[in-house]
Amino acid sequence: MTRARSAQQGFTLVELLVALAIFAMLAAAGVLLLGNGVSAQAQIKLRLDDMAAVQRASGALAADLGQAVPRISRTEAGTLAPAFWSHREGESLPVLQFVRGGWDNLGDLPRPSLQKVEYWVRQGRLERRTYAQVDGAAGDEPAALLTGVEDVALRFRDAGGEWRDQWAPTQPDLMPRAVEMIVTRTGEPPVTLRFLVGPGPAERPEGAPANG
Repeated sequence: MTRARSAQQGFTLVELLVALAIFAMLAAAGVLLLGNGVSAQAQIKLRLDDMAAVQRASGALAADLGQAVPRISRTEAGTLAPAFWSHREGESLPVLQFVRGGWDNLGDLPRPSLQKVEYWVRQGRLERRTYAQVDGAAGDEPAALLTGVEDVALRFRDAGGEWRDQWAPTQPDLMPRAVEMIVTRTGEPPVTLRFLVGPGPAERPEGAPANG
């Protein structure tokens, strides 16, 4: 008789409180697990986006440098510029400047297949700038390839296989055989990228004529 009455009375208040406490702990653990999963997914997305940006920048550099040509150009002011030029003197000048071939012309526009290309490091960005004409034209609006860039260090491999920290050729149409770029970004380990450069003329002995 007593057992039947206990079954009809249901849970006691203490049992109900214990059940609610257990449910609350399980719910809190579930929310914490879900939050950690969302945070991890966001971090993975950021990392994948960052890797994709590095790969896009590397692809642009590889395509440009791989089709570089020994073409001496003229600046907007009309002065001559070497076929391949580099410097590390601040944000007022590009870190790389050269002329590439193979510029696609899908719209059959009245322009050459050669394109002058510059790479800049300005305000924490690695930027790519192109010119509609090789000689004397104003540059187009630069496109940012990477952000958070603190420094870009360059090395150049010459025809003898030696790596140089600066590119100061003895003839204006001489180009390196390869370029190494070490990109340092905020909060990230340095990334080392290496690219082959399109074939150029052989280095002439000092005093030899340009056609010789």
